[in-house]
This record gives sequence, structure tokens and C-alpha cells, in this order.
Amino acid sequence: VFVNPQKAECSFINGTEKVRFVERLIYNRLQYVMFDSDVGHYVGFTPHGEKNAKRLNSDPALLEYKRTQVDRYCRHNYEGSHPYLPVRR
Repeated sequence: VFVNPQKAECSFINGTEKVRFVERLIYNRLQYVMFDSDVGHYVGFTPHGEKNAKRLNSDPALLEYKRTQVDRYCRHNYEGSHPYLPVRR
């Protein structure tokens, strides 16, 4: 059985002062591509992932959409989730 999940997560530091959006593409329990909003583009971790990262980075509309996920996805959902989020120190 082959599994191809996509995982997205938000990291909050000092409330919404510093927000980081990370999307991971995984195939068969191996992460092959990752988008990090701090970096601003896709990064490949395997030869296949590097080809996919190059393909995904060549689309400026997709990159702009992913960069705005910090505001659209993370900050937007922060207010409703804030009381339930664990505090890390």
C-alpha cells in the first residue's frame, strides 16, 4: 500500500507576531518536498523531490498563493483556535 499524504502546519511565536506556514509532501513515509513560508519556495529532499520542487517553483502564481497562506490560513484560524493551542516555552 502506497500512501501520499500532504501535511500543512502553522507555528505561532508570540501570538501572531511571528507565524510560519509549512507544507510537507510525503510519499511512502518519506518527505520529498517541503514548502516553508520563511524560505518562500519549495525545497526537494530526494532526486524526485528536487525535480518536483523545480517544477513547483517555476509557477509564480502557485508560489504567491503559498506565501499568502500565512495570512489566509494561519492567522485567520488563530483567533478561533487560540484558547485550545498548547503553550510552548
